[in-house]
Amino acid sequence: MLTLGIPGSGLTAVLLAALTLHGIRPGPLLMTEQPDQVWGLIASMFVGNVFLLILNPPLAPMFASVLRVPYAYLAPIILLLSLVGAYAAMRDFFVVGVTIVFGAIGYYMIKADLPRAPLVLALALAPITESSLRQSLILSQGSPRIFVERPVSAVLLVVLAASLAWPLVGAWRRRGSRPAEPALPSSD
Repeated sequence: MLTLGIPGSGLTAVLLAALTLHGIRPGPLLMTEQPDQVWGLIASMFVGNVFLLILNPPLAPMFASVLRVPYAYLAPIILLLSLVGAYAAMRDFFVVGVTIVFGAIGYYMIKADLPRAPLVLALALAPITESSLRQSLILSQGSPRIFVERPVSAVLLVVLAASLAWPLVGAWRRRGSRPAEPALPSSD
């Protein structure tokens, strides 16, 4: 995720979004442009693992006891800590409102059994994608042909279109292959 800027899971998508919000742009140039940030992150992971080796054995039963707390008590505490953290990050109540809105969206996505990682990934990658699109269009003087002139980009666009169309084709095929309803006998 640090070297390519592409998260491999929902957790790394959240981490990518957090790094992007703090002005750290993961990708191929991260190691050369901000080596102090990278090595600081690696060192913090190393120190964190050492602390886990020391603290986990005696505190594991206490961590497990948190699972016995009823969800009705645990959920408000998590919500309160999330809202306090959102306010503390920017000291603005608008951010708290945005947190509540996206929390509601996430709740409804859970209820509808929709994956939440793509939404987080889209929010994290949108600024990078927008600036890259703008650069490409400036280079081509506004012509969208730049996206199909090179074979690699043309193939990627075809793969993208196919991956977006594939679920629709599957749904169409399932709908078309349903057996016909048997005719009801007439009451003659």
